[in-house]
This record gives sequence, structure tokens and C-alpha cells, in this order.
Amino acid sequence: MKSMLTKRVLLVALLAGGGVLAASAYAMNGGPEGKPGCEMRHGPAMQEKMAERHDKRLVELKDKLKLTPAQMAAWQTFSEVEKPRQPAQDREAMLEAYAKMNTPQRLDAMLEQSQVRHAQKVARAEAVKSFYAQLTPEQQAVFDAQAKSNPGHGHHGKARQQS
Repeated sequence: MKSMLTKRVLLVALLAGGGVLAASAYAMNGGPEGKPGCEMRHGPAMQEKMAERHDKRLVELKDKLKLTPAQMAAWQTFSEVEKPRQPAQDREAMLEAYAKMNTPQRLDAMLEQSQVRHAQKVARAEAVKSFYAQLTPEQQAVFDAQAKSNPGHGHHGKARQQS
């Protein structure tokens, strides 16, 4: 009796494990369209959806801040650097270009991309600081609260844990 129960438990466990493996393989292949998972999550449709959400958040922030006409120039600069950037080239084109390069060329290209991203981050930080300096203490508190409610900005919605 005990061995029959053990066999059933083992069979159920094997079937469940097989189902999990099949589901993960399906997910890695991007589902029915056969698109790679990354392309499916970061493709044009998703970028458009994210841009719409971002625009909505900017409008909500602007409404919450109750900006004065004197603050509008700083807001305009801030909102321009806050707009999501479109990738310079699609992933497939980048991978094709990398495939034609030797290792030092590929490393130089990656470093160049890194420098461009760094320059964009510096420009964003300067625009945020400049805009923040134009705000009243009450508006700064609203801005800070909004920034804290979106801690995962740039990290796919997951806040980084610090120990």
C-alpha cells in the first residue's frame, strides 16, 4: 500500500515538474509568436504603452505641483529630459553589427554606448536639480513624495534592495 502511494506521489511530482519545464521553455521562446522574450517585453507596442503611462504620470505631477507661470520654463526643460528615449537602433540590427566586429571593436562600441547613456543621465540629473531649485518647499515635498512612490524608475518597476 505504501509503495503504491509513493509511486503516485512520484508520478504527480514528475508530471508537475514536466509542466513547469514546458511552461518555462514556452516563456523563453516568447510564446505563440515565437519572438524572443526580451523583444516581446520591450518591443514597439510595449514601448508605446510605457510612453503613454509616463506621459500620464508627468501630467499628474504637473497638476499636483500647481506650477506658477515663472516655473513653466524649468518644467518644460525637465519634462523634455524625462521623456522616454527611443533606442537608437533595434536589438537585431545592433547584434548584426556586433557580429561583424572583432572583440576590440565590439568593446569600443559598448563603451561608446555607455558614454552616451552616462551623458544622458548627467543631463537628466542637471535638469531635475534645476527644476527642483525652482520649486517652493511645499512643491519640493510633493515632488519628493512622487519620486518615492516610483522607486523603481529605470529598473522595470523593482526597487533595488540595499543592505
